[in-house]
Amino acid sequence: MSRNKIILIWLICLSPFLGLFLLVQLTLNGVFGDLPSFEQIENPKNNLATILYSSDGKILGEYYLENRLTVKYSEISPTLIDALISTEDIRFRNHAGIDIRSLFRAVFGVISGKSSSGGASTITQQLAKMLFTKRPSSGFGRIKQKLKEWVVAVELEKRYSKNEILEMYLNRFDWINQAVGIISASKIYFNTTPDKLTINQSATLVAMLKNPSLYNPRESKNPEGTKNRRDIVLSQMMKNNKITQQQFDFLKSEP
Repeated sequence: MSRNKIILIWLICLSPFLGLFLLVQLTLNGVFGDLPSFEQIENPKNNLATILYSSDGKILGEYYLENRLTVKYSEISPTLIDALISTEDIRFRNHAGIDIRSLFRAVFGVISGKSSSGGASTITQQLAKMLFTKRPSSGFGRIKQKLKEWVVAVELEKRYSKNEILEMYLNRFDWINQAVGIISASKIYFNTTPDKLTINQSATLVAMLKNPSLYNPRESKNPEGTKNRRDIVLSQMMKNNKITQQQFDFLKSEP
């Protein structure tokens, strides 16, 4: 094989990496619009609910734009963390905000027409999207947003621990029906607190991350689909050794 052909093969193989590197550099330089400042990344804004208490500690009322209260990582059920990581980002503890393996799997899935190959957004990228970006109005806008998500995700990983990222993610997500954040979601859907969520309750809430309206346990529009999605979360937990086969068989039989 000639030297020119070898160089051409290497260029073809490396072109996706070089293109990605170039796009990220353009994003960092503000070509696609401003990025959040370091101060915004280190101090993301949340609309928190205000609770009024009487002198004897009873709740008199709540006022909010979003029914959101924050909870610490230590106050979240480990089963919810297991369900979240097993379903959304199994290599969460090992990457720095971008999962290259999942990214290329998704790209090859699109090229080959296999949509079931899975998505590429890590939990950190999803958090970046929730914190700093708006819904794009065009396909090119979505590309610009994705590039910004990558950059912000890496910055988040530099500034926060993995547990802090999970904490922010669960405190931020909107499960609809006034259930903004995991405290409100636990109360509204299961009348409990985040630390007391059962495996099936955790799996149901994680199932809703894909589409809170479509996989909503309080609404009867799609009960079979809601249960099937929850069972997928349970199967992912079993696949990743967070529950046993026996637990899976029992839990998926529950409504």
